[in-house]
Amino acid sequence: MRRLLCLIVLSLGLAQQAFAQQNDGSIDNSNSTNTNNSTSINATANPNTGTSNDMRIATYLTQKFGVAKEKAAQLADIVNVTATKYALPPAMVYAIISIESRFKEKAHGAGGATGLMQVVPGAHRGLLRNVKDLTEPTANVDVGSKILSGYVKSAGGDMSAALKSYGGSHAYAQKVMDRVEAFKHLLEPRSAMAAPAPGELTPVGTQAMPAPTPAQASSTLSTQ
Repeated sequence: MRRLLCLIVLSLGLAQQAFAQQNDGSIDNSNSTNTNNSTSINATANPNTGTSNDMRIATYLTQKFGVAKEKAAQLADIVNVTATKYALPPAMVYAIISIESRFKEKAHGAGGATGLMQVVPGAHRGLLRNVKDLTEPTANVDVGSKILSGYVKSAGGDMSAALKSYGGSHAYAQKVMDRVEAFKHLLEPRSAMAAPAPGELTPVGTQAMPAPTPAQASSTLSTQ
């Protein structure tokens, strides 16, 4: 009789232990699911803010300048990285490329000017030691941006003077600056609108406008 009671107690103990382990496994799976769901929600709530701008500019380059979609997306990445590297406004780099080559990477001009930013090899040999192909977009935009960055530093931060050195005239500098404003409408559609302080009403007529479509920006550029 005593042996039977011992067996019953042992069986109950084993059953209780198995039940507890099963519950622990369910809790772990539940926590894992919750963590995955949380990660998905965070990814949705915090999208990369640069993505919409990149898509907008890429679409614009395709519609306005006939750049292939894949090339336009690649160029958007190149300009973003290079502009950040040399502390230049991306709109400035886009503006120069649009004027110099109209985004034709194989473009050639006077004095041997080559590529997207029309870099003149004879004038900048020191920057081309490791460049095998100046028509390659990444290499060209990097060298052109480095040249412009050097002019900006030499001019003490005066962008107009730097652009004059890059293009050779005040008229060129002004043309680029005008074009920069057009590209800003695509890259920074709401930058000109200051957000009101908490509790402050937005004055009538100053409500933030929606981001312009590539077609609207194209219309702005075509008038310049």
